[in-house]
Amino acid sequence: MPPRLNKRQLREQEELQALKTDVKQNDGDSEEQSETSSPIAPPKPVVGGFAALMADHDDDDSEEDEASQTKSSNVTPYAHPAVQKKKKKKSSAATPATPAASSPAPESHPPEPAPTTEAPQPPPSSSGPSKKERKALKKQKAKEKQKDEMDDVDKALAELSLKYPDLKQQLATAAASTSSPAAARSLAVLLAVSLQHLDSEAELRKFFGSKVVAAAKSGAPSGPARPSIMQRSNLTRPKPTWWPAQLREGLSVRPLTAEELDAGLRRHGWQPLHGEKLWTVEYSKKYRAVTLQFMRTVMSGDPEGFYQLLRLLPYHADTLLQLSEVYHHREEHSTAADYVDRALFTYERGFVGAFNFTSGANRLDFDHVENRPFFLALHRQVTDLQRRGCVRTAFEFARLMYALDPWSDPHGALLHLDYLSIKAGMTQWLIELWEVFEPDVDKEVKEGKSPYVRRIIPNIMPGIVYSHALALFIREEGSGDIEHERSTAALKHAILNYPPVVPILADKADISLSGDIRSHPAFRIHPDASMLLSDSHAIFHLLSHLYAQRAAALWKPTARASWFAQTVASVYNTLPTVPPAPPKLFFNRFEHPALAWSIYRHVLVNESTCRSLFPFVPRQLLDARHLACDPLPPSTRVSEYDSEFFRGAEDVLAARPRSRRQEARFLERLVPDGPLRRQLQDLWDAHPGLAQRFPGGLVQFAQVAAEMPDVFEDMMVALADAGADGVPELRDGGVMPGAMPGGEVMVNFVDPEDDVDDVEDMPAQPAAPAGPQNADAQQEEVEDSEEDDDGEEEEEVAPLPVRFVRSLVNRFWGGRPAVNNDDDSDEEGQLRDTEGVD
Repeated sequence: MPPRLNKRQLREQEELQALKTDVKQNDGDSEEQSETSSPIAPPKPVVGGFAALMADHDDDDSEEDEASQTKSSNVTPYAHPAVQKKKKKKSSAATPATPAASSPAPESHPPEPAPTTEAPQPPPSSSGPSKKERKALKKQKAKEKQKDEMDDVDKALAELSLKYPDLKQQLATAAASTSSPAAARSLAVLLAVSLQHLDSEAELRKFFGSKVVAAAKSGAPSGPARPSIMQRSNLTRPKPTWWPAQLREGLSVRPLTAEELDAGLRRHGWQPLHGEKLWTVEYSKKYRAVTLQFMRTVMSGDPEGFYQLLRLLPYHADTLLQLSEVYHHREEHSTAADYVDRALFTYERGFVGAFNFTSGANRLDFDHVENRPFFLALHRQVTDLQRRGCVRTAFEFARLMYALDPWSDPHGALLHLDYLSIKAGMTQWLIELWEVFEPDVDKEVKEGKSPYVRRIIPNIMPGIVYSHALALFIREEGSGDIEHERSTAALKHAILNYPPVVPILADKADISLSGDIRSHPAFRIHPDASMLLSDSHAIFHLLSHLYAQRAAALWKPTARASWFAQTVASVYNTLPTVPPAPPKLFFNRFEHPALAWSIYRHVLVNESTCRSLFPFVPRQLLDARHLACDPLPPSTRVSEYDSEFFRGAEDVLAARPRSRRQEARFLERLVPDGPLRRQLQDLWDAHPGLAQRFPGGLVQFAQVAAEMPDVFEDMMVALADAGADGVPELRDGGVMPGAMPGGEVMVNFVDPEDDVDDVEDMPAQPAAPAGPQNADAQQEEVEDSEEDDDGEEEEEVAPLPVRFVRSLVNRFWGGRPAVNNDDDSDEEGQLRDTEGVD
């Protein structure tokens, strides 16, 4: 048996085998071997004594160097130095430090090789992967990482598409848009509303002081104060007299779907624009039902019905705007303005969620009838603010109205902004608005292409063109520029393209022009559309009259008037000698009814100040029937207040079914006097036709009689005069129901202290036979008793005046001659007196 080798001998044997393996590898691939590092060190020369101890120490150092190289080649994680020291100590402890153990055996006496069964195998090569392998591994990891990142992006997009369904729609719109994103952002900034300038009271305090405004408010008449509840609003200042408001008041807002957007673009012939989002308001079920009753009240012509609707829904915008119009015609402007504020507050409560009306990028689709009351409220607010002298606040509300739909401008906000921007000191805003559209206007003039084709843009409106020149002149005055080159060029452009403004503005602003200038054919004034060729020509002259009428005061200062007169004198010789035609861009847009009706709608809403301009409006539009709640609906409308819109809506004024016991209690509170209540019941039973007019029964009949006595009396007179068709009982001489053939009146009066159940259970009534009807009646009585046990809260009702009920009964029974003889009249009167009528 061969001797057992010690550790040192085994180590030398392993080193020899490693050397042989290295030689073979160097012969096969020397380049690859240079990149790799072997954990086995080459043999060292034989030493002895203290040199052997030093050699052991060097061996340890070399082993540490080899280990560090191996770690660096394998790109292993960073190890803490303390851990490395521990490993160093362990490796040094495992090697004996004695000279005998460290000295190798002489080469002349090599040890015998151990049996193959017991000899240990060489350790596997611990060298790291090659450079090519590392590159391939790195590329594979990069691909996997990129794939994981793409998966994360897809997941994020999927989550966003679920959270924001219109995100994909916006991306598609932005991709198909032909407008510039920079222009869209600039426009959104210009159309963004300043909340601090929406407060008219703040502007009044700036001019008159807080004490004067507070004194005016305290002296103004006000209604009964409601419970004070903190109500916030950016558009108005809620007053203590207002009803407490809920969150939405039956209104909500939602974005238009992709199908609705495509349909809208097709209706108007537009191209998609960048950075816009369209919304629409939706009515709740109750709000739609109240709107149905509102339309019925409008058709009836009775303004008292609007107050009944406000009792059902205090914040119904259409009703509030209609009452505002009523008070406006009565010249009660403060009350009219209060109702407009309430209408604005109603819609503002519905603008929740992502819709922000102050951002300048959100639009309301005017084609939906639910949005049109808000535009109307804004328009009336602008006109009322101008009446009060709050021009800065009026400008802000006009800018809001323009920002909600700048491309069709349904209520003509630009026709307010052209002169309000100068009055309110917003000249720089007007100049920047002009510059946003100027590149596209030049492109459309030269190439006929523009993203704003068939859209209203400010640069084609006569008022904006002249106000832009005036804004440049004011800015040059502020900067000390006495040449006024740019403003003069802008005014010449305005005169050449819109000459009808010149003579009208000169007359309104008292600017003297020579006779040659006034006699020029281009400066002919048309008072109506009878001599004009088309609707576009009529609108061309209508807008000239409108701007001169409103902005004449802006041109009256001496410096501006002389500059205007000099510029006109320098350019009028270049004008054509034929009647002027509107510019091509203007003509192409206002040939379409959708944009032309926006101008007509503006004139109709401002009827009190624009009545002189009605001859420019087509006769068929003036003769058509219009509603004040929806003046001149757009030709591209999607919905309107018709039978299709109100399909499935309930009648909110229909009386709720009451049990007999509830009806009796309610009528008892309404008419406390028992005999009068019985006579009113008999009057109701004697006129079956009343049930058709008052589906709520006797209670509704009595309430309407108390709330609208004049209308009710006329209706009853008409019913009585109908003869056999309306009141068959009065045909026999006006005998009260219950009269016997002998002229005696037999009426069973119910005393107020008597219980209604006792009257129903009187023994004089024969017992009804058992049957299905009797079972239903018993079931109804059981339900009545259950309702009484529930202790349901009863409606508050004020009792009717006794004199009113008595006059009502005498009106239809006591005013006609009786069938009986004259001798019996006194007896009948005495009988009536003894029966407790008085």
